[in-house]
Amino acid sequence: MSRSRLLLIIGGMILTLGLLLWLVSTLLNIYTGLLTVSPWFARFVLGLILLLVAGLLAAIAYYAYLFLRPARSRHCSPLRIPTEKTEAASETLRAVQQQVDQIQDEVTRQALLNRTQEIEAELKRGALRVVIFGTGSAGKTSLVNAMVRQITGQVGATMGTTQTAQTVKFRLQGLERDVWITDTPGILEAGVAGTERDRLARQLATEADLLLFVLDNDLRQSEYIPLRLLVNLGKRSLVVFNKADLYTDADRELVLQRIRARVQSFLAPDDVVAIAANPQPVTLETGETLQPEPEILPLLTRMATVLRAEGETLIADNILLQSQRLGEEARQVLDAQRRRQAEQVVDRFQWIGAGVVSVTPLPMVDLLAAAAVNAQMVVEIGRVYGCEMNLERGKELATSLAKTLVGLGIVRGAMEIFSLALQTNVATFLVGRAIQGATAAYLTRIAGKSFIEYFQRNQTWGDGGMTAVVQEQFQLNQRDEFMKAFVQQAIARVVSPLSQRFEQPDA
Repeated sequence: MSRSRLLLIIGGMILTLGLLLWLVSTLLNIYTGLLTVSPWFARFVLGLILLLVAGLLAAIAYYAYLFLRPARSRHCSPLRIPTEKTEAASETLRAVQQQVDQIQDEVTRQALLNRTQEIEAELKRGALRVVIFGTGSAGKTSLVNAMVRQITGQVGATMGTTQTAQTVKFRLQGLERDVWITDTPGILEAGVAGTERDRLARQLATEADLLLFVLDNDLRQSEYIPLRLLVNLGKRSLVVFNKADLYTDADRELVLQRIRARVQSFLAPDDVVAIAANPQPVTLETGETLQPEPEILPLLTRMATVLRAEGETLIADNILLQSQRLGEEARQVLDAQRRRQAEQVVDRFQWIGAGVVSVTPLPMVDLLAAAAVNAQMVVEIGRVYGCEMNLERGKELATSLAKTLVGLGIVRGAMEIFSLALQTNVATFLVGRAIQGATAAYLTRIAGKSFIEYFQRNQTWGDGGMTAVVQEQFQLNQRDEFMKAFVQQAIARVVSPLSQRFEQPDA
């Protein structure tokens, strides 16, 4: 016990004794004074005071104990961050499941569902997945064979040249989880089959917890690009310079330095290691051939260090990344499906609007009819995107967009376009109505396409606002090839019905 603390305790004891003496003296004076009034009342007051004093002393003793007891060390669980990421992955997978349930294409829905189940199984299994990645000549399969012999003690090649992915599993000392090592096909191969193997290898690389990028020389640009992309994606990577036995010590060190210099912006120097997974045979003076043992200890050491220190986080990061990518893929499929459905709505309403306007004689009624058609179209597009909207809100949006169309001069421009296009294709007495109907259909189309963008962006118009969206859709829908086809559709859907309507009284 320190001297200062001892002095503090002695001073506290003296002060406490003085307070007790003062308290006893005070209680005696109170008790003596009350005896002259009533002995019973004096005993009651004395007992009550003593009870309160006892409670106060007990409270002081308790808080003094809490203050003076040694502080307990607090241990933060190292798995807290991975646990949060795993929970986020589970939430993402549940959201993906809801999206997948809305996909109508059976093949696509089943494929995404299978991927969801695979990630869920990975989440439960929790094995560390190491993927060997690189060109076909880099010696990836030899590396896997050497690792299996080194770690498990099995003799003999476990794999040959890899055309498809192959996986072996084992345990590393100091790790509670299984380690799965997957040998992938070579990348950057020519031909259709090579392209397909390249795609498979890159897909497997994106699913790795730890990536071993195998080289047999200095890092080329064609290898640097996929490595950098995978690191940017979040893949923890080690660069493995294989076949180092083919170089002199000086050349070997020079290649290592060059590789480390090329990757220094995203990998630590310790993450680049030199090995010889399948050393070249050595001919002895006696003429006998000696096969040296693989030199992969630097890689095993670094790999074990990374997996022990970062393994839990790597698994959590990888599962979260896979679930997020799957969610993005499902969202894109669902967005494409919704866009197709919404475009069908637009295609239907543009010709409904054309028909209504072409048979309505009064310009004011034309505007009211077009507004009503567009409002209903907005409601149905919103329903496609899961947004229940009433007709009143639809009218507000349709009116705002109509004002934008007028303000940008698109209405007048569309009238001029169809005036020129229909003059020579339509009977004179039908030209005015045909132009009105075709223009209405065209403007409804631009409005509908704009509303698709609005709902696709979660009911926002983006940074440029409604004006930018409308201008973009107008530019997309005034291309020559589109306008020619649209005019032909307008003649078939607007002019022909009008001609039949005016010919009926004479029949």
